[in-house]
Amino acid sequence: MHHLLRLFVKRLALGFLTLFVVSLVIFMSIELLPGDVAQQVLGQSATPENLAAFRRELGLHQPPLTRYLDWLGGFLQGDLGNSLISGLPIRELISERMYNTFFLAGFAALISVPLALVLGVVSALYRETALDKSINVLALTAISVPEFFVGYILVWLLAVEFALFPSIANLSEDASLGDRIYRTFLPALTLTLIVTAHMMRMTRASLINLLALPYIEMAKLKGASQRRLIVIHALPNAIAPIVTVIAINLAYLIVGVVIVEVVFVYPGMGQLLVDSVAKRDFTVVQTACLIFAATYILFNLASDLISIASNPRLLHRK
Repeated sequence: MHHLLRLFVKRLALGFLTLFVVSLVIFMSIELLPGDVAQQVLGQSATPENLAAFRRELGLHQPPLTRYLDWLGGFLQGDLGNSLISGLPIRELISERMYNTFFLAGFAALISVPLALVLGVVSALYRETALDKSINVLALTAISVPEFFVGYILVWLLAVEFALFPSIANLSEDASLGDRIYRTFLPALTLTLIVTAHMMRMTRASLINLLALPYIEMAKLKGASQRRLIVIHALPNAIAPIVTVIAINLAYLIVGVVIVEVVFVYPGMGQLLVDSVAKRDFTVVQTACLIFAATYILFNLASDLISIASNPRLLHRK
């Protein structure tokens, strides 16, 4: 157990180092963006004196290094700062948006993870059959099609032609769980179609590789059925690669929602990020990007630990 704890501490330290490097990249990238926040807010008719006063008020007159250290120090202390455009605390701006994004990702995960595991097991169980080929064709098609195109197809089919679901995911703060699920179904289905294919193919590939190992051959010679070979003997030993790809896709469900949220005008972090970039609201952009990066790093850390815990041999160097 102490080996796993030591590994957790090392990976956590590496995650913080990675997050620090990412914060540098985010800040420098935003510094290189064209446009002037003061000019964006005050308009083209603003005088140079007004622009200079406004920049001093926002702290934009300070050197980039000073602004970066102030921003990073505040973030580490839980002070996310204020929006440059609205002046509101960023914590208030992102609290409801973060809940909406995590709700959408969780909704999609509840559908996609069990579906991917079932399809992967079925595809491995009946490999090289018409069912297996059909599942793989559908999976490759889902992987090859961009998210926005899948979203528009679903809008045309389920919102325009059959009018089953709304094309725009309008959510109110007092919406009930049933209403929230109903209005979130189309964006969740879009994400499900994208990530299910990746997880299904990894599940299928892992199971097929394990079925060629000697202990599976021995179980087969003892008369074990194909179903028992996969579910009882192969699937538990395929947890490590399957968990890894599931964790990566769960991270994508949160980090990669930007395009889907824009397509469905979903009030989440992705839509907030796009709106903030358009308005040159750099403090909100920095915070949103850093939250996305931290989420991705945490999911990768969790996948590593779960994979190693399920296969202790990975703790030791070869």
